[in-house]
Amino acid sequence: MEPIRIDPTRALDEALRAQGKLAAGMRTLREVEDVHYGATEKQAIYREDKVVVYRYKGNGKPTAKAPILICYALVNRPYMVDLQDDRSLVKNLLALGEDVYLIDWGYPDGADRWLTLDDYINGYIRRCVDAVAKHAGVMKINLLGICQGGAFSLCFASLHQDKLQNLITMVTPVDFHTPDNMLSHWTRGMDVDLFVDTLGNVPADLMNWCYLTLKPVRLNQQKYIGMLDILDDKTELENFLRMEKWIFDSPDQAGEAFRQFIRDFYQGNKLVKGGLEIGEREVSLKNITIPVLNIFAEQDHLVPPSASRPLREHIGTKDYTQLAFKGGHIGIYVSGRAQREVPPAIHEWLKQRTR
Repeated sequence: MEPIRIDPTRALDEALRAQGKLAAGMRTLREVEDVHYGATEKQAIYREDKVVVYRYKGNGKPTAKAPILICYALVNRPYMVDLQDDRSLVKNLLALGEDVYLIDWGYPDGADRWLTLDDYINGYIRRCVDAVAKHAGVMKINLLGICQGGAFSLCFASLHQDKLQNLITMVTPVDFHTPDNMLSHWTRGMDVDLFVDTLGNVPADLMNWCYLTLKPVRLNQQKYIGMLDILDDKTELENFLRMEKWIFDSPDQAGEAFRQFIRDFYQGNKLVKGGLEIGEREVSLKNITIPVLNIFAEQDHLVPPSASRPLREHIGTKDYTQLAFKGGHIGIYVSGRAQREVPPAIHEWLKQRTR
């Protein structure tokens, strides 16, 4: 084995460049203020407990015949869909003429310890859908469910599709037992009853730690080393800090709903195997006969494409469309490519189906 040879001149040049980056970075950091999220003006149109429904305001009047209600996951804050001016799914949908609303779940506390999936799906989502329909002056709306919110939206559509015109799911797990689903492998051996009975609500910091350890080197080391390359770029550094703020601004999880979701979805895989009951009513994907658009990310490590594709096999509708986009679980909302491709795809699909 030959010894590793180091070029002293090259090593010195790299050290000097790194030193220059750090010096420029110190100047840049003094210029960076607290980063903010949310690029689009919005108005609260419905409140219940900690839940708020917002309507976003575009530059012009919406031309769409029915509004879109975004149902985000419980495990993260929903402002990822409107993170900043040039990274906003919401802003781009508004620019195309869509009328966009969003459910903000808020931050659960001890008072929410016993909230169930029935409370979220047959309770909050149902009343939010009704509030949006009333506010928009329509009988039926379009529902866009993201990640866990997509799984909730599938359950809601199975039970209440009379309230919906169309259903869109994004990076949504359907088959929770695919071999490449890292979250599934983590949760399937969990004693979720002991976990929830001990903790009550599940702390956000614990959830974040679990997500970060799925790719420990990439998410805990490489990204911070890579940050050195952008320390002298104020805009890029603010983008980085805004994303970090979102990652660590996670809500606690209502204990009982968490227990049910792990037990029935991740462990029991009942969304595809059957036997899933929400509020003593059986959920079946075959009940969903309205048009469905299923969007997933090809490099998603949290919801791999193999977990989303099976929706085609289990859904009841004859009008099913499946779209794959390059990117990861977060990139599908915020990457430049996603900004160009995803909102127009949603808009064109809806335009052909909304009455």
